[in-house]
This record gives sequence, structure tokens and C-alpha cells, in this order.
Amino acid sequence: MAAARQPLPVDAVLPDILAALTLKPNLVVVAPPGTGKTTRVAPAMLDQPWCKGAVWLLSPRRLAARAAAERIAEEWGEAVGGLVGYATRLDSRQSGATRLLVMTPGLFRTRILGDPELAGVSAVLFDEVHERSLDGDFALALAIDAQQGLRDDLRLVAMSATLDGARFRALLGDAPLVKSDGKSWPLEIRHIGRRAEDRLEASVLAAVRQALADEGQGDMLAFLPGAADIERAAALVEEARLPLAVHRLHGQIDPAVQRRALVRDPDGRRKLILATSIAETSLTIDGVRIVIDAGLSRRPRFDKAAGIARLVTERASQASATQRAGRAARQGPGVAYRLWEAPATAGMPPFDPPEIHENDLMPLVLDCASWGIVDPRQLGWLDPPSPAAIAEAKARLIAIGALGEDGRITAHGKTLAAVPLPVPLAHMLLDAAASGEAELAARLCVLLTEPGLGGRGIDVEARLQRWRGAKGERSEGARRLARRLAGLGERLAVGSDPLPSRSIGGWIATAWPERVARARSGQRGEYLSVGGRAYRLDPAEPLANCEWLAIADAQGHAAGVRILAGAPIGASEVEALFADRIVAHAASRYDPVSDRVDHRRERRLGAITLASGKAGRSEGAQDDVGVRLAVVRDKGLGAIGWGPVSQALRQRASFAGLDILSPGALADSLDLWLAPLLTESRGLRDIADRRLVDALMSLLDWPARQLLEKRAPAEYATPAGSRHPIDYAAEGGPTVSVRVQELFGLARHPSVGEPPVPLILALTSPAHRPIQTTRDIEGFWSGSWHDVAREMRGRYPKHSWPDDPASARPTLLTKAAQARRDAQ
Repeated sequence: MAAARQPLPVDAVLPDILAALTLKPNLVVVAPPGTGKTTRVAPAMLDQPWCKGAVWLLSPRRLAARAAAERIAEEWGEAVGGLVGYATRLDSRQSGATRLLVMTPGLFRTRILGDPELAGVSAVLFDEVHERSLDGDFALALAIDAQQGLRDDLRLVAMSATLDGARFRALLGDAPLVKSDGKSWPLEIRHIGRRAEDRLEASVLAAVRQALADEGQGDMLAFLPGAADIERAAALVEEARLPLAVHRLHGQIDPAVQRRALVRDPDGRRKLILATSIAETSLTIDGVRIVIDAGLSRRPRFDKAAGIARLVTERASQASATQRAGRAARQGPGVAYRLWEAPATAGMPPFDPPEIHENDLMPLVLDCASWGIVDPRQLGWLDPPSPAAIAEAKARLIAIGALGEDGRITAHGKTLAAVPLPVPLAHMLLDAAASGEAELAARLCVLLTEPGLGGRGIDVEARLQRWRGAKGERSEGARRLARRLAGLGERLAVGSDPLPSRSIGGWIATAWPERVARARSGQRGEYLSVGGRAYRLDPAEPLANCEWLAIADAQGHAAGVRILAGAPIGASEVEALFADRIVAHAASRYDPVSDRVDHRRERRLGAITLASGKAGRSEGAQDDVGVRLAVVRDKGLGAIGWGPVSQALRQRASFAGLDILSPGALADSLDLWLAPLLTESRGLRDIADRRLVDALMSLLDWPARQLLEKRAPAEYATPAGSRHPIDYAAEGGPTVSVRVQELFGLARHPSVGEPPVPLILALTSPAHRPIQTTRDIEGFWSGSWHDVAREMRGRYPKHSWPDDPASARPTLLTKAAQARRDAQ
């Protein structure tokens, strides 16, 4: 049956693989890129005595699945869809004669959930398992569980080029390991670097020019993080008019266009293929001898706060860089140009992180519940999901009625699990089917899960319209998928209560109610969502004219998440759709600007105020005192308008170590000392300073007052009989400002506190100008005083400036005034 085939390195170990599977049901295969494991291992099983049914080969991406099926069929002299077929989300070629079926892990998950026994399937092969996608890890976990509980005759094979063989062997029950050495071609690595100020596409163009100058033959494969980066680089290269046929290779282009990138140019031209990580593994692209690697990857990260899975661009891992470089030496000697310096490689992460630690686990938790497992960690995982992520996903599933409080799946959850869509979209599709709008909702589901379909605009309605008239294999495949989803939704919704029709924005709101957002007053392009998240839109975007938006996709974090896809929704539809979530009540809030409590009557949908007006106490408004006390509890004592005297008292108490007036103790006793003050004031900053002092002093019993006066007296009495306030908040410690003449006769430095600390004396002239600061009056008198006195005699000749101030009489008067007083 098979046509003449080129020998490949893996052929040498096929007998070992088949022998191992005869003795044991599980196997681990490690084979370098280009050995042929993807195209040779699965077909070799079809004529084995134990293989009575089909062999399923799981390939991590749709492009790789189609290419693998086409390559296998070609080698067997078959047309795709006969003995060898493939099945992906948008495209399928299989028949009753198909025994070897290539599919993605996501599609396998749907099939095994529908048929846990995998009737008619003899073996499942998991290709490139090192990529650690969430779908791939989950598919393997389900297959292991099915094998252990239902199908002990089912063969499971894990394959990769860079597999952690020991861990996968343990996961598969101490499975045997077969290695293929492969054929090694010379590979040269050149680190050409990249200037930080250059745009990525400019650096790629420079690398392409260098490769053209250095290498006389061979096609080029350049790795960039995303589709937008590829389009910018392609435009720049095409503008440069280089002697290259430029191809794009990513998941948003038609399969026919993808296929042209995988084969040699029919006119013999050299090719440049600009690709995402879609070309990192599984595929051998004919003719590639040169790789250009930007060293970047785009990975999903689930933002729990925003409820959005966003893509982030990060440095590629060392394992990815190795895989990418290896693409240049699959068919002969190759060279890899890296856009970073060689020492930077050590700073790259060793491996890509498992997606199970980064993605939204809502679909996984629902699928596990459908499988009959309340705790997903009971399955066999290489890296189990975290309990916190599982709990968060369960809470959201319980909120929509997909799970009961005990974590078990409900009837609604079972129906949702039967729909091969993200949970929010499955929920939307079923509601739409009950309203007779399954077809519209199905098209919307496909549009929102297929990036780039209908263009890249933000307006979902406009994208739907463009897709409706678009031609091409991808667009038509998406329409076929939408028709299948619509039919599924209609079948599952039979018997449901009818629902009213909705706009496109209304259906998006059904899927993601927390993302319904209203424009902020006076801030064009700024929106606040029901869930309390801030979203932003380019003010020049036509959708920015809409008061209400239903947001389907967004990216970013912190205070401003950028809207990537959405549709208008009317205020009346919001009111009708969420009537059971709208709450009317009287609200009382403290306004720090006016220092008053504002009582209002409000209707709210989550974080959005729909309407408000003045409210009176009879309408349930909160008591002023309670509102202001709550503000102080939340914001702290700084919300109170402390005056200088009350603030000084708190500083004295802090220095004296009186815990009863500490911030913590005062916060705990607000009802005792602050509440009575608030009954006689309207704000927090208009309480009289003297009343604050009286309230604090009322908390001190007689011993505490005596202790306060002893350790932290409010004033310092000078030898001249004057009294001056002590500043306990001064930077250097307790400080008193005093004219130096008042301290004449002071032979010993004053102190405060227990244990005593020197009181800082800030000495001034008769005109209250600073002279000197000292903690040692004795040293001052015997030291720098003589220079100070000489200067003071020149400035203030009418005052007395004795040579021995420690024994002189203190005075506040001039020499003449003192003499007159003495003469009386």
C-alpha cells in the first residue's frame, strides 16, 4: 500500500517501538527534530495484532495536524480523508475508511468527554508533549484516567524531541523509553544582537539582508512573537524589494496560504517565511537552511482581577531557542541568526512554563466535573493545577449554575460541557438558541475565538459584517463551524423556556456580564465596568461615541485595560437584561472635599451607578455619625482635622509611652471619644481643637495624667520664670525654643522623659533669631558662648551679655529696664 518512502532515522527504532507496545500499553519516545517520529510511528501501528481500531495522533496545532496528515497520506500513496485523515476545529477530512486520524488536543478532549471509553480507538499518540499546553496536559491526563478505569488495552505514547523522559515515564506507569538518535547536520549559531532603540521589524530586515549576503542558498525561517509583528516585518521586507518570496505563517491565515509556506517555491525563488512559534516543532519546512530568531514568545496569562486571558510578549526559553535553531539543520547544514548577544542566553528561562499555571482553569474544572471528578488534582498531572486557581474557577462556575455548592456538575453544567466552546460562550449560545438566535450567536462565538476573522477592528458588529462577505478557505471553514455550533445549540436547547431576542452587544453581555461598561462622564474613551474594572478605548475610535459597551476582549491590567473587541448595547437592554441584578437603595458617603456626608438615593448595577438623587433619613440613609466613623476606621486618624493643641497632646502621649492615646488604641475606641464629638459637628475637620483635647484627656485617669506630666511636660519653665511649649515632634527629639538670656544662671542641662533624655535647646537672640542648638548647656557656656556673646554685644548693646552666664541672673529686659526694676 505504501509508496516508496525516503528512509528516516526513526525507521531504525520502529521495531523497538512496536515490540514495547506489544508488552506494555504505554511508551515514551524521544527523537530529535527531523527523525520522522510524527509521520512514521503512528502508521507503523496500523498492522499490529493489537490494533483492531483507529490510531489517533495528537498534534499541538491545527497547522501541524493538517501538514502531518498530508505528509503521511502522501507517503502511503493515499488521498487525505481516506485511510489517513485529520480533524481540527475549522476543518476536517475523514471518512468511514479513516484509521489514522490526526487532531489537536483540544478536539481530543471534546471527543473523550463524549465517549470516555474511546470506542474503536486502539492507540493515542501525543506528539510534542514538551510544549506543555493546557489542552495537551489535560488530554493526556484524561487518557491515562480512561485507560486505568475503562480501557486497559488502550495504547498511549508520549513523543517529543526534548522530552523530560524520566518524569513522563513515571506519569505513564514506568513506561519503557525508546530513543532515536537521528541524523545530525552541522548547525552554526551566530549572535548578531539587536539595538534596543530599533523596532523589531527593522532588526529582522537587517538580519535578512545579512543572511542574503552571507549565505548563497537556502530558504529563511524567521521567528517573531505574533501576527501583528509578522505583518509589520513582511511589509518592510516587501518594501525593500529583496530577491525573496515572502510568506506569512500563523494561525490567522487561510490553510491554503499556510500550505504554500511549507513547500519549495514553484518558481525556484528563495523564500522568507515569517512565522510565530507555530513553526517551532512538528513541521519540517522544505528547503529551510537559515533561521532568524527574535528571541521572543507570546504566551497567555490569565488576569484574575480583570477576568481576561491576555497575551504577553516575553523572552523565549532556552529550550525554544534550541528548537528554533534546529529548524535550519533538518535537511542539511544550517545557520541560525539570533537577535541577542550570546551571554544573554544564560538569562533566558530554561523551559517554557506549563500553561496550567498561567491559564484560566474554568473550562478545565467544568470538564473534570463532567468527567466525574470534583477535584482536578485527582487526575494524573506532570504539574498539577494550584488549589487557589481551582477554587477561583469553581466559584465562577457555581455563580452561573454550572456547578452545585458541593462542586458537582449540574444539569446546566452538563449541557455547557457538551458545547466545544469556552464556558461563557457556551452559556451565551444556549441562551441564544432558546431565543431562536442560535445562528447569530454561533457566528459570534466563532468570530470571538478565531483571531483576525473579519479583520482586526474593535467593533464586533463590523467584523461580523466583513466576515459574512469574506471568501477563502478559512472564512468558509469558520462558517461551516458556526453552522455546526448553531445546530448543536438548538438541539441542546430543546425544551428550554423561550427568551427574548438580543442585540450583538446583548449576547456579548450574556457571556461576560461583568464586562458591561458605561462611559465615564467627561472622559471620552474611558469606561467603568459592572465588575468595577476600568477600561479604555482610543478616543478616535467610533465606538467611543457609545455610552454603553459590551466588552468581548481586552488586554492590559492595573487601572486601564485596553478594549480589543466590543459592541454597543443600549441602556434599556442593560436594564432588561440585568433587572434581577439592579439594586435600589439609599447611600450615604462622606465627601472629603466639602467635609460633609452626602445622602443619596441610588440605583446600581454592580459598580455602575445608573441613577442617583438626594435622599433623606426617612429613605434609609445612614446616620451621619456612623458614616464618618466608618471613614476614620477605613482611612485612619489622619481623616480628622487635628488642631495644633490636640496634635501636641498626642505627640506628648507618644513620647511618654501612654498606649491609651496611641493610634491603634484611639482607633479601637472611636465610639467612646470621637462619636460624642461628631454628634455636635457636621464634618471631620470642623471639630474644635479644644474639644478634641478634652475628649482625649477624658480617656486618661488621674495616674495617667500625672505620668504624662512627669514624663512629657507640655512646657519648659526657664530660670527667668517664663514658660515655653516643648515640641515633641521635632526631628531631633523634644525641643524648646527660648531666648538665651532666659537661661542665664542655668548650670545643668534640662531633661525630659524616663529614662531622661536631654531637652534640645534652640537658643535665639532677643529678636528671636536662631543662635545655636545644644544638648549640653554646660559645654555651651564654657565653649562657644564667648564668641556668641561678643557678636551679641555688637548687635544688641542694650542687653546684658555676661562673661559667666552660668552664674548670671536671667532676664527678659534690657540693662536699663532691669536697672529701673531693681531701683523700684
